[in-house]
Amino acid sequence: MNVELRQLRCLVAIVDEGTFTDAAIALGVSQAAVSRSLASLERALGVRLLRRTSREVTPTGTGLRVLAHARRVLGELDDLVREATSGHARLRMGYAWAALGRHTPAFQRRWAAAQPGTDLQLVRHNSATAGLAEGTCDLSVVRRPVDDRRFDSAIVGLERRLCAVAADDPLARRRAVRLADLSDRTLLVDRRTGTTTPDLWPSDARPATEETHDVDDWLTVIATGRCVGVTAEATANQYPRPGIVYRPLRDAEPIAVRLAWWRDDPHPAAQAAIELLTALYRGD
Repeated sequence: MNVELRQLRCLVAIVDEGTFTDAAIALGVSQAAVSRSLASLERALGVRLLRRTSREVTPTGTGLRVLAHARRVLGELDDLVREATSGHARLRMGYAWAALGRHTPAFQRRWAAAQPGTDLQLVRHNSATAGLAEGTCDLSVVRRPVDDRRFDSAIVGLERRLCAVAADDPLARRRAVRLADLSDRTLLVDRRTGTTTPDLWPSDARPATEETHDVDDWLTVIATGRCVGVTAEATANQYPRPGIVYRPLRDAEPIAVRLAWWRDDPHPAAQAAIELLTALYRGD
């Protein structure tokens, strides 16, 4: 069976325009070409799609079902073409948990002013590459090294590590916390996308761990007091939550914030995004 897109376009045009003559005008082809395309489609499918009289053309029952699928296929094709040819017109930036923290609104405003021809879209995708490997974004914000050789990355800034505890936890009364204060607690981690592992602690003083895969679940469990969390400063800015208190970790190294992109297919606006974010994290 060989069904071609031109045949589907012909079927849709005949139904939408009402006659073979008007369909030919809409498609910019001859009426004979329209008739041949429809006939070849009906032969390929082995069914009659249209009822033709001297006054009108109407779909058969099968024709209506085929028509609905044809519209869907042609619509998806249009989406595919727009996706492949968007170029400078759109920049999708993926993130797993917290986007750019306190810099997120400023980045969006400055981008709109500096790059009016490129629409910025922030896309949350909870995967190791924040949607880059999955094709849902053009650039991604990640907070751990990108080891996959398919991607390049650049560090745009640093963020403090914070401890997240329940509001009634004794640690919530402190101005800051040390790693040793968490050794006898249960640490809630996201091994897929998170920035924290037991390796932050000495081998003889590592906390027990439980796993989660979503920031909302992470916050919900911590609010119960059953677990504590360690996260980038951006999480506190993005997710202030009643029942959760964030405190700085004094003796933990900061987290590098990176932008990642496909090595062999960088978005044309990637360098502009790197420069703008680097300036924001510097405080420019």
